[in-house]
Amino acid sequence: MSFIYQLAVLGAPSAEQLSELEAAVADAVSMFGLGLGHEVGWEVAPAAFIPHQQRSAAVVFFGGVGADHPSLPSLLRGGVPVVPVVSDLGRVATEIPEILRPLNCLAYRNGGAKRVAAALLECAGLLPKQRRVFVSYRRDEARQAALQMFDALSARHFDVFLDTHSIAPAEDFQTMLWHRLCDSDVLLMLDTPDYFNSRWTAAEFGRALAKGISVLRVGWPEAQRSTRLGTASLAELDASELDAASGRISDQAIDRICLQLEEVRSKSHAVRTVNLVSNLRNGIELIGGEVIGMGTGRGIRVRLPDDRMVVVYPTVGVPTSTTMHEASMNSPDESVAILYDHVGLHPQWMTHLDWLGQHIRATRWVKATEAAWQFADWSA
Repeated sequence: MSFIYQLAVLGAPSAEQLSELEAAVADAVSMFGLGLGHEVGWEVAPAAFIPHQQRSAAVVFFGGVGADHPSLPSLLRGGVPVVPVVSDLGRVATEIPEILRPLNCLAYRNGGAKRVAAALLECAGLLPKQRRVFVSYRRDEARQAALQMFDALSARHFDVFLDTHSIAPAEDFQTMLWHRLCDSDVLLMLDTPDYFNSRWTAAEFGRALAKGISVLRVGWPEAQRSTRLGTASLAELDASELDAASGRISDQAIDRICLQLEEVRSKSHAVRTVNLVSNLRNGIELIGGEVIGMGTGRGIRVRLPDDRMVVVYPTVGVPTSTTMHEASMNSPDESVAILYDHVGLHPQWMTHLDWLGQHIRATRWVKATEAAWQFADWSA
């Protein structure tokens, strides 16, 4: 079976811990209309865990005396987040293999299964605040269908951008639209006959590709498939699934599109994270440093050439002051960086980030394309 998301439990969990964690994760993903063991893979103590490179994946490792797993080196090298769990923070050296000790560990006694489940789901991009979709459509051809998709995806706990609902009065409409596009995981393209005849929808499609955002094309029966759709995922509508008079899509087709969008979203989140991590790894290795691996909170441990350690948080989408706050709280008393892709962000937002960076020195912003340059003279 092909899973949309892939989760694994490694190490030495007790039967009680495993049961509690499975129940907590199953309950959490059910709000998205997903099932553990169905859309969300759940592997317990596999001989090897090799997640698909185009699927969001995360691992929880329960420590114990002598606990280890042969997949850990390849998982860390591949940028798969690993959440180490110990019975008590004073037992890290005893219960956690050396390769995971640089990562932040969770103590099971502090929050139990619910805290571990939240950390695991955050690493896989399965928290409501991380699920963002941009609906691209022509108002004169697909207004009703766009409203349907907005309602259906919102009910599945996606943060949905729809131009008629998501931009406040007096905002610079087009600049804010591009900013919100940059913060999306998937462009949901309602491909009606004249979609590419509009400057704006054509630009939304093109800029999504330029930003590395995955596209799900919902094709109208009479729309000709453009040659530009080579990398897009396709969800074709049959004539029987579209009411010509009202413009409404059938409920069955809506459910099918939502499930396919979930799959595209997992791929997009995984690929964009890999791109950020690859930029970081290339930059760090270029200056003679080392990327150790990604752990709790999606923080990546990096060793600089002079052996100083930095925790780098890759941000898929638009970084915010909350991003900075959470990174600082996750790694107190450590040198912290937030890695992001600045292309397409609102100019005022970039000014805001610069202002934050000047006044909060404990955490620094790093543009993905400038990782080597900035870490070569790291002073935080």
